[in-house]
Amino acid sequence: MKNYIITAVFSLLSILSISAQSKKDAQVSKLYQNYIAIKSALASDDADKTSKAASEFIKTASAIDYKKVSEGNLNILRKDATAISEARSITTQRETFMNLSDNMIALAKEYKLSESPVYVQYCPMADGSWLSDESKIANPYYGKSMLTCGNVKSTIK
Repeated sequence: MKNYIITAVFSLLSILSISAQSKKDAQVSKLYQNYIAIKSALASDDADKTSKAASEFIKTASAIDYKKVSEGNLNILRKDATAISEARSITTQRETFMNLSDNMIALAKEYKLSESPVYVQYCPMADGSWLSDESKIANPYYGKSMLTCGNVKSTIK
């Protein structure tokens, strides 16, 4: 009976640990989806939509547990997203998006952001990279003027 109780307690603790881990992963996955919304809005040349997507990114980043992603990393991500959300010029938003992308790429290498592959894409004209949830290029740095400029540099699985 004693072994049964000990086994039951360990099983319960394992379930709670897996549940907590899933919640943390869900938070980081949601942050990635918010990032993709910013990227997509930039690719469609929509400064207002970009600003709103960046605001959602900030809310998600503010809800992530510091045990999952360090406070310093989250502060850097929020700082970049805040600059994007407050900028009214798509040019300024794109400049800051380059920093946000570099920081998200570093995060993608450290954490599993998605069950699907995450593509690191690069535009030589902008000399900048970004993350995408599809291999098809939709360039956030030039939008419709050069939407397909770039290539997939690597895939994070």
